[in-house]
Amino acid sequence: MNMNNKAAAVMGEGIAPRSSKRPAIVSDEHLRFLDALRESGATNMFGAGPYLVEQFNVTRSESHTILGYWMKSFGKETR
Repeated sequence: MNMNNKAAAVMGEGIAPRSSKRPAIVSDEHLRFLDALRESGATNMFGAGPYLVEQFNVTRSESHTILGYWMKSFGKETR
């Protein structure tokens, strides 16, 4: 294991790739909303969590899960 791999292992990175499977909380409606929000230019997408909380009455933690999945899957044909 080279030094970069050791550092990554210590930091918890590089051990196993994170799954890109859609979390149960994420709906097509959430993804369409985030696509439209991005297109509107109303906010930087890193600040989209509060928009999800307001629009869908989800918790802050749930909004992070939804937004994280959207970011990972953005631009993919199937998500």
